[in-house]
Amino acid sequence: MNIERLDFAPDGFIPNNPALAFVCYRGALDIAGREAEQRIIRHFAKNGWGDAWINGIYPFQHYHATAHEVLGIARGRALVQFGGTHGPHLEVTAGDVVLIPAGIGHCRLDMSGDLSVVGAYPEGQEADLRRATAGDFQGAAERIVKVPPPRLDPVTGAAFTVAPASGR
Repeated sequence: MNIERLDFAPDGFIPNNPALAFVCYRGALDIAGREAEQRIIRHFAKNGWGDAWINGIYPFQHYHATAHEVLGIARGRALVQFGGTHGPHLEVTAGDVVLIPAGIGHCRLDMSGDLSVVGAYPEGQEADLRRATAGDFQGAAERIVKVPPPRLDPVTGAAFTVAPASGR
């Protein structure tokens, strides 16, 4: 498994997260065989991440100010921009997991026809949906800093200790 960490400064109406890094775990999940989505849901739940859903990734800039989010790619691939309109474009493929701290923008730019994504949130956190608008941006930074870090890493199950990529 290869792990990439990135941190982002605010980008327009995307606040990003001042304390936690975005993490991409390449090839983290065994998705071979049937029922990949259900196996991912069980894996995340075992590590304290619940309220799971199966769908895709929204094709517009958005973020969550009240919860961290984990996305597990069960099938297919997607090109996703993280961190706002000036952020990097990352291709995620089946078996990859991305941990998106509260406030970090994300937007699907392209996808394969078979894309299937499992999303989940840390125990006790409920996600809102905010777009890159002035109205949604107002007060978001104050909410984001109040979101506690997750108790466990969604992939490894170890105590959550990810620090910002740049050491900010």
